[in-house]
Amino acid sequence: MLDSIRQLKEAGNFSAVNDAIPYAALVGFEARLEGDRLVTVLGRRAENIGNTQIPAVHGGVVGALLEHAATLQLLWELDLDRLPRIIDISLAYLRPCLDRDTYAHGAIVRHGRHIASVRVDAWQEPRERVVATAHAHFLLATG
Repeated sequence: MLDSIRQLKEAGNFSAVNDAIPYAALVGFEARLEGDRLVTVLGRRAENIGNTQIPAVHGGVVGALLEHAATLQLLWELDLDRLPRIIDISLAYLRPCLDRDTYAHGAIVRHGRHIASVRVDAWQEPRERVVATAHAHFLLATG
């Protein structure tokens, strides 16, 4: 799979990496390149609503978006020998994630040979309306 990811990155078709992950399509995640920046998008879907009173996206879906964006960021920026495996993730829900498109972008804070740390922000328009953040650690290699 990593060879396929490398080929797709070289061809400029990183969104196909996202499409190869089954739950991405189920939940509605897309990967877009905006210049040299990778943005993960959670499109508006009625199935993702957790609070119908507001209506707001379910917190588990927002958490999945943050984790997915972090994983894609690692695959985008690093040339890995193995797929990254999550060790832990800390989420901060800052405001309700309303029933509209939500965007997420990750930044690798630090990485070594075995462990990587990624920070992710999720927002809704305008860009300043951050709805959640995450800090995640990933295992990049074993041994």
